[in-house]
Amino acid sequence: MSGIMGVQNLNSQPVSYQDLEKMVDILAHRGPDGADIWVEESVGFGHRMLWTTSESLIEKLPFVNQAGNLAITADARIDNREELIPLLKLPERPIEKITDSEFILAAYEKWGEFCPEHLLGDFAFAIWDKRQQSLFCARDHFGVKPFYYYYLPSQVFAFASEIKALLCLPQVPRRLNEVRIADYLALMMEDKTITTYQDILRLPPAHSMVVNQSGLNIWSYWTLEQRELRLESNEAYAAEFRKIFTEAVRCRLRSAFAIATHLSGGLDSSAITCVARNLLAREGKTPLHTISSIFDKISECDERPFINAVLEQGGLIPHYVHGDRFGPLSNLDSIFQYEDEALLGPSHFYPWTINDAAKELGLRISLDGFDGDTTVSHGTTRLTELARAGKWKTFAQEVKALSPHHNVSHTAVLRNYGLPQLRDLAKQFRWIAFAQGVQKIHQYFGISRKLLIIHHGIKPLVEQVLQLWRKQENSPKSLISQIPLVKRQFAERIHLEERIQTLDNSTESPLTLREEHWRSLTQGILVYTLEQMDQYAAMFSLEARHPFMDKRLIEFCLALPSEQKLYQGWGRMVMRRALDGILPETIQWRGGKTNLTPNFLHGLVHRDRQLLDEVMCNKLESIEKYINVDFLRTAYQRLISADDKASNDDSTVVWQAVTLALWLDHKQVML
Repeated sequence: MSGIMGVQNLNSQPVSYQDLEKMVDILAHRGPDGADIWVEESVGFGHRMLWTTSESLIEKLPFVNQAGNLAITADARIDNREELIPLLKLPERPIEKITDSEFILAAYEKWGEFCPEHLLGDFAFAIWDKRQQSLFCARDHFGVKPFYYYYLPSQVFAFASEIKALLCLPQVPRRLNEVRIADYLALMMEDKTITTYQDILRLPPAHSMVVNQSGLNIWSYWTLEQRELRLESNEAYAAEFRKIFTEAVRCRLRSAFAIATHLSGGLDSSAITCVARNLLAREGKTPLHTISSIFDKISECDERPFINAVLEQGGLIPHYVHGDRFGPLSNLDSIFQYEDEALLGPSHFYPWTINDAAKELGLRISLDGFDGDTTVSHGTTRLTELARAGKWKTFAQEVKALSPHHNVSHTAVLRNYGLPQLRDLAKQFRWIAFAQGVQKIHQYFGISRKLLIIHHGIKPLVEQVLQLWRKQENSPKSLISQIPLVKRQFAERIHLEERIQTLDNSTESPLTLREEHWRSLTQGILVYTLEQMDQYAAMFSLEARHPFMDKRLIEFCLALPSEQKLYQGWGRMVMRRALDGILPETIQWRGGKTNLTPNFLHGLVHRDRQLLDEVMCNKLESIEKYINVDFLRTAYQRLISADDKASNDDSTVVWQAVTLALWLDHKQVML
């Protein structure tokens, strides 16, 4: 974790040292261990240093090469250093004395603008090439490290790790981006370039950029491909997963200080904790710290039995925070001092409290199990594949095995994954396959053949004919009606219908499990959440590291056959097999995870009730132009009347509106 910033005046005017000082100062929380500025005529860089690795202790940024023709500022951890050593011209000294920024600069000297293709790790950097009179910038594959920028053609280009640093500059307007507000209210965070500020953009993950007096050019240097991997046995898949996953954890343990993990008791955080503990013990390093959220007031959210199963293996230093101490609105004033956008998830206060505890303990690095679900995949779309292929026997076996693991009925799973395929067969007039499906569903699930034929054969055909007759297919009206929180006039003014149709493919059923898996790994919400995770760590001068965001691990998991993701009712089967003997069995074969919604609802309706009521009564003026206030108030009344049994829809609507109103009130953004 570091802070980077810079300015390139495209009109050849000298860069203001004082402007860079302001940018450096406002990001002091990102790097309390040092700050520096480099300026050369119309270009200037700044940097805030947070020491984490042993190499960072000797790193000086911004850094200028010996020839004086290249300068770099970077927030980076390069993970394939050993692989790069024989390929690059690096200083004649031990590898542990070569900084990550030196690796990046050497890679640029060898491969030029193709250098990000050869780098693994988390990085955001900018290189000034004096020879070319151009600025080269790049961001890591999944967007772990943030990169925000402002560009005014022929005038100025500025970049920073956080939006607030750009807003220090007098030439950067402070204008609200209403399109981003609409995306937020529509729960559609697919755009990877825009921010809540109209003139400030994000460099997308896996993208590079060159800026010079001729203009700005952005391109993708890597895309996640849908390929298939075939190995000889289940054991071979498990061994390969264990090898890649262990390396994903190992390379993130490079540190000059003690390390903490966020241990929740789930499969992902437990896997990282157990593997990291074993690696550190093998190398004779400081034991791993764990920080866990526990719940005394909302006992159904408490995971202590699973947390303790990991701790009982030994070799860990446990710490706890009370996840039911605060409500979701409790600390927003403090958070908004750092947070530049209103787009907070309802679980934001968990990492906030955990990172606060880590700072109090003097820790600088935290590992977490962020989005292991997405990386490895529960594989439930395999059921759709089986039904579509007419493999009803295997489908039934998987459904009956899966149901008890997740405490859902066979018929509920059949309704979601099997019956839609039966209806599709009828709509496609594939009557032989339809009849076979009806017979097999009757045989394996005991459902009446007559009901199946009527409700999933005849009825869908009638509905299809009526839709064609009324010409209502793909009706734009239905899209807005599904987002009642958004004010219709606002939606029409910014063309929200067209935007959803262009960006959101969540309504389209994926053809295969691999396609569904790929979509989940490339969706915009993943980038947004990683940026939020970075911000929550930066508030406390921490570096967040995410082993499940390792490029090698993601490519491997995406390429796995369906049966390695879902087998005998167990999702993420390859991971369960791979960590046999490493994870406690109670976690290795755990079916689901604890639902934290009760704690969120209790916090919102009880612990934060005074603030909630105040916003609903007195602070909606700033968002009235964007939302349907009557719909919001109705949802609010249902929420407070239903108490802790409120629907997710009502709590989500109220949370979105209240958070947006509080953020606008705090930032006082002027249009």
